[in-house]
Amino acid sequence: MDLWYTERHTDDVKFSIRVDRQLASYTSEFQRIDIFESKEFGRILTLDGYLMVTQKDEYIYHEMITHVPMATNPDIKNVLVVGGGDGGTVRELCRYKSIENIDMVEIDEMVVKLCKEYIPSISCALDDERVHIYYEDGMRFVRTTEDSKYDLIIVDSTDPFGVGEGLFTKEFYGNCYRSLNDNGILVNQHESTFYDSYANSMKRAHSRIKEFFSTALVYQAHIPTYPSGHWLFGFASKKYDPRTDLHADWWNSLGLKTRYYNTVLHTGCFAIPNNVRDVLRETK
Repeated sequence: MDLWYTERHTDDVKFSIRVDRQLASYTSEFQRIDIFESKEFGRILTLDGYLMVTQKDEYIYHEMITHVPMATNPDIKNVLVVGGGDGGTVRELCRYKSIENIDMVEIDEMVVKLCKEYIPSISCALDDERVHIYYEDGMRFVRTTEDSKYDLIIVDSTDPFGVGEGLFTKEFYGNCYRSLNDNGILVNQHESTFYDSYANSMKRAHSRIKEFFSTALVYQAHIPTYPSGHWLFGFASKKYDPRTDLHADWWNSLGLKTRYYNTVLHTGCFAIPNNVRDVLRETK
């Protein structure tokens, strides 16, 4: 019998992966959580039916959301991760000995528990002594954070609906700005422009971020299992421009082994295609 996981990207487009079996299925207070085993992509985490990570291509997302800001400011020591319950972003951050503290705010404790049990290759650093996990709403957490506390905030969120909706609001981005110090960097997953619904979400998020930060840019990566395969990230900062402030020699001296990110790609990923540039011009 053929078993398939299928995600609806639009009303007219579906994306499917053949799965061998369903490893876990729970309905938490916030959402439905499923973990599947597949031959092509390994283990797959979905939330409310939407694919979050697969073992085969998760490294692309997690390396790009982490190493781009880290290579821009080598002095990052205090980091906040909003979301990221699978642990992949924290795993990449923990590779830097220079980081002293990582606060992770995840609304759903069940996501963390299941990822630790079923996908330890991604969640392996969540028990690092520098990591402090808070199980609460990220929007509320940032609202009550003291001013100028963090060097870097990474918003590793779901799409802008359901439990992740508040993480795309003007209020949230304003509180992120306040919580960052004068050298602070904000990085977020920024959706895509290929399908209209995703493009509209990206435009709204980008326009709100631009209201607060002097530098607000978009960069890109190819993630095969995400809608259209072409995914965007937002980079915002009070001080740094990642295109000119890249510390390539410092980053390369660390000897970190990555599968996607490198310092040549760092520069190139900000050279976005015209279809994305056109959408960005539409943001007010």
